[in-house]
Amino acid sequence: MKTAHSDYGKIARILINPADHAFISQKKIDAEYTRLNYLDRPIIDGALSEYRVFENIIAKAGAEILKLPQKDNTSIDAIYCRDASLATDFGIILCNMGKADRNIEPENQRAFFQSQGVEILGTIEAPGTVEGGDMCWLDEKTLAIGHTYRTNYSGIEQIKSFLEPKGIEVFVVELPHFRGPSDVFHLMSIISPIDKDLAVVYSPLMPIYFREALLKRNYRLVECPEEEFDSMGCNVLALAPSHCLMVEGNPITQERLVSAGCKVETYNGNNISNLGCGGPTCLTRPLERIV
Repeated sequence: MKTAHSDYGKIARILINPADHAFISQKKIDAEYTRLNYLDRPIIDGALSEYRVFENIIAKAGAEILKLPQKDNTSIDAIYCRDASLATDFGIILCNMGKADRNIEPENQRAFFQSQGVEILGTIEAPGTVEGGDMCWLDEKTLAIGHTYRTNYSGIEQIKSFLEPKGIEVFVVELPHFRGPSDVFHLMSIISPIDKDLAVVYSPLMPIYFREALLKRNYRLVECPEEEFDSMGCNVLALAPSHCLMVEGNPITQERLVSAGCKVETYNGNNISNLGCGGPTCLTRPLERIV
């Protein structure tokens, strides 16, 4: 069965915004990376090389890849295309970004989806804010959404208004202040579903009630250690059940995934992931999976 209500089924169709479309040039990167709170300056040649490898891994997994067109009106953060929308079986929900520099991205995605004949279910309106990195499907009837500095209560209520009448439970996860409003801290910073009963988690920042809810749903939890949290050991993209993609440099989490029965692929993400704090889930907007 094909569905948008999965973060672990085999990817059938996926949206990306390649590095050459988002970063465009070294001049653009140099003008924006400090304001956007990157850890350091990405190098365009390195970013393009890394992204080719990243994209090829997804293609080899059998996914149909859709690419957002290059837009000069977006920031380099547009490479993290997950944040601007949520895919559902009822249509796309376009977000309203919590990071002001990214406000144009949902409208650009709207234009693209409309050109592809993809239905739009709704749009998050101000004062509501929602970012896609704060949402993940726990199962086909349950969407978890984080209350963070990027996703507020007004936005959460709007998500509920779109999905609850259609029988979807919206499970709200209260996340901590952590490093404050300027940090990119999403729900998917602490959980990545890998299979119907398996997820990578970072438990120290996970509310007890959420962790217990996962265990009650019979999830097995692969723990990302503290030393691999900042290198995005917990940000893992399921290409298919128990087949996943993660950033190089997280050997403990990788080995724990292998021990849990997973096939793990990695990519060098220094320029496209590490410096902007956006792992493989952030770089992609899965549109349809097979479960």
